[in-house]
Amino acid sequence: MEKPHLPRTMVGLVGTSLAIVSAVVIVGMAVLGVLGYGGSPYAGILAYLVLPGLFVLGLLLIPLGNVLARRRARLAAEHGDKVPLLPVLDLNDTVTRRRTVFFGVLTVLNLLLLGFAGYQGFHLMDSPAFCGSCHSVMDPEATAHSRSPHARVACVECHIGSGASWFVKSKLSGLWQVVSVTFDLYQRPIPTPVAELRPARGTCEECHWPSKFLGDTLRVRTSYAEDEKNSARQTVILLHVGGGQTTAGPRRGIHAHVAPGVEMRYLADPKREKISTVEASFDGKKATFRTAASPAQPPPPEAWRLMDCIDCHNRASHRFRPAAAEVDQAISSGRVDPSLPWVKREAMKALRVEYPSHEAARAGIEKHVLDFYRQLDPAAWPGREARAKGAAAALGDIYCWNVWPWMKIGWNTYAPLDGHELAAGCFRCHDGEHRAEGGREISQDCGLCHSLLAVEEENPKILTQLSP
Repeated sequence: MEKPHLPRTMVGLVGTSLAIVSAVVIVGMAVLGVLGYGGSPYAGILAYLVLPGLFVLGLLLIPLGNVLARRRARLAAEHGDKVPLLPVLDLNDTVTRRRTVFFGVLTVLNLLLLGFAGYQGFHLMDSPAFCGSCHSVMDPEATAHSRSPHARVACVECHIGSGASWFVKSKLSGLWQVVSVTFDLYQRPIPTPVAELRPARGTCEECHWPSKFLGDTLRVRTSYAEDEKNSARQTVILLHVGGGQTTAGPRRGIHAHVAPGVEMRYLADPKREKISTVEASFDGKKATFRTAASPAQPPPPEAWRLMDCIDCHNRASHRFRPAAAEVDQAISSGRVDPSLPWVKREAMKALRVEYPSHEAARAGIEKHVLDFYRQLDPAAWPGREARAKGAAAALGDIYCWNVWPWMKIGWNTYAPLDGHELAAGCFRCHDGEHRAEGGREISQDCGLCHSLLAVEEENPKILTQLSP
């Protein structure tokens, strides 16, 4: 009886083709990567996640094709041909021996190829490009991350812990996210906070040590008035960072909340924007501060949240900035020319309009800015045209960095809590309503955290004193 050959069955032919084509493409894309042609994250997904699966499928189809071929041969044996029930592996036969060695070498190469693809796929799934590849959903967060001080910190450093358990947990969560995106089940805007985020002691404090928060930090903020000259004003703030003192000394400053020997936990609504009860422990001495909204019955242990970095720095790596601050920064950096009269006022007008898409926003902002300067002084327009177009482009960027109409993200949708200008922030606790037994309340003294050395001044005297 003639021995069956794989290509003589469609299953074996498909399996052989899948294995060969997938292997060639994986190796080819790996070579391109070594040569510096990185490509898009989708190319990496194809090369290191999709193609390895097809490669394995092809390898599985090859023996299946062999089984089907032998079955066909056995059916033919009903006409008198003798078919062995099991294949005979005779290594004394030169042809069989060569084929066995060839098969063994190919198996080793296949395992190496799969190992390489799996390794690359593992790292691809840990990259910011992969995390932000779901454009309609993750584009806002990926854009905010790319503009943050943590832009070089990979997403997995905060969102996924080390070890197999965190890896499996993240991938299972990722599977549901894929389902949500595929069937349009996700919320708009995506709600925060992320309840499953790792504790700050395993993320933020890997770099920002509480014991190193010492002294004060001087901040100078420049803003521009909405007048014809875009008058510059400066606010000088001395931030009392503090918090790093040991248990032997006083604890002062913003980071006294997480200083050694201090532990604070609280009860709040799911968004953590309204805090009803605060329990503060200093060197084992506890005090509980309650409001009228505090639960009458003792809450279960899991209802309490231990305060850490992200309870104030809730948008540390994904900050969406207010329009006025963005425009001020653009003027200070020169991306919006301050010599254009009324540019701060007109910028704010253009940015406050609701646009259906980023494309419409860019077009609408450009039209608003250019029409204003054409009509303001037609004689001066030729000299202002280039500067006006540059300002319009910068304002378009600002809008597209912070507002995402299809995700229902507008100005101040995600307000930061590390202050009290855009959201309650500090006043979630320091509001005069949180009281302990005996009437003691959480202090409202702003001087505990900062000192205002100048507020919206043209030429602050303090800056002249610091830098004569």
